[in-house]
Amino acid sequence: MPFPYEVRISWRYLRAKRHEAFISLSTWISIGGVTLGVMALIVVLGVMGGFESDLRGKILGANPHIIVLRHDQRPVEEKERLLEQLRQVPGVVEAEPFVVSQVLLTSERSVTGVILRGIDPQRFGRLTSFERMMREGSLQELNAPAPEAGRGTDAGASQSASAEGVPPPSGRGAAPTPEAIILGKELARTLAVGLGQKVNVVSPLGEATPMGSVPKLRAFRVAGIFQTGLFEYDNSLAFINLRNAQRFFDLDDLVSGVEVRVADVYHADRVARRINARLAPPYLARDWMQMNRNLFAALQLERTVMFIILVMIVLVAAFNIISTLTMVVMEKRKEIAILKSMGATHRSIMKIFIFQGLLIGVLGTLLGVLGGSLIGWSLQTYHYIRLPAEVYLLDTLPFDLQPLMLITVSVAALGLTFIATLYPAWSAARVQPVEVLRYE
Repeated sequence: MPFPYEVRISWRYLRAKRHEAFISLSTWISIGGVTLGVMALIVVLGVMGGFESDLRGKILGANPHIIVLRHDQRPVEEKERLLEQLRQVPGVVEAEPFVVSQVLLTSERSVTGVILRGIDPQRFGRLTSFERMMREGSLQELNAPAPEAGRGTDAGASQSASAEGVPPPSGRGAAPTPEAIILGKELARTLAVGLGQKVNVVSPLGEATPMGSVPKLRAFRVAGIFQTGLFEYDNSLAFINLRNAQRFFDLDDLVSGVEVRVADVYHADRVARRINARLAPPYLARDWMQMNRNLFAALQLERTVMFIILVMIVLVAAFNIISTLTMVVMEKRKEIAILKSMGATHRSIMKIFIFQGLLIGVLGTLLGVLGGSLIGWSLQTYHYIRLPAEVYLLDTLPFDLQPLMLITVSVAALGLTFIATLYPAWSAARVQPVEVLRYE
């Protein structure tokens, strides 16, 4: 079907004649302004989305989607019943127990406090993508059978010897091979240890002896080193086998809580609410978004502020559209008067200039979306912008733009363009044919 005459006239007005070259230049400047504004929005929001997506992947790589603990922080006794209840909640894919406590790690050169987590390596690999973060060794090294501590020797003497860095005597009374532990890369650097070397784990809870309560100490062998890319995790996390952790902390078959994996990480909050509705106190389920709320709230605020700032670029282009259409109205007063004398209504005249402004906006938005998408694709494909990894934890600039954000940018640009056309279109509709044609 043919276009309405208002659209055809709008298109003709955009194609300025030779003596209207300035109007043509102003039109191209308006299109370029919209293009640059949309392109800047897409690139900046895509880069910020890439950082957020990378951060989310690092957090979920080392943590489950939901953690279920007791309000009073006491160990979980009815572990099997709790696991059965959790696995029946819609949206839950996997649920496994864990042990966690704060301890001291010591080596020959350094001492530092860390969070020690006892996990089932095989099941933890299904709960998270931690295996991909291993830089040395393997998560499955924690599955090595734990030696029987103290068999044929004095356990306290062995621990004391290990703490002083003196190897116990070989033979029948020799200490068994230490249990395996996995450290973060920054933590291993702080302790100055590598694969196969020993570290000592000291529990501040201590253990009872005839001489009173003393800190509990046990030597572990570094079986792996991981790197999540987050300094807080890489410098303060260590993992051992769940059974070894239960023995070390004298928990018998008790655990600290249960880790849960869900089908959709973005709906983890819904699943957590279902768990809280099903479980009776004192249990509390917290999803990964709730546990990292401050961090992601800051990122969201940053993205919103950047969106508002960059929309100002499109707003400047909208002012260019106002000036361009105003000049067109002044230049086409005679044509407007003739159209009105031929029967064109006020609404039709407004449509002509609204369509003209929207044509500028649509063309600029399309070019901006195309240009921004090409830049984003090139960033993802060729990684030509390098970053200092020790500062940003990334070696290249990331890019991740969701379709919804792309639609939001386009709608915002077209909305500002439409608003910019209203005043010039209203001015054109107010032209009086009699007054204009009287002097022609």
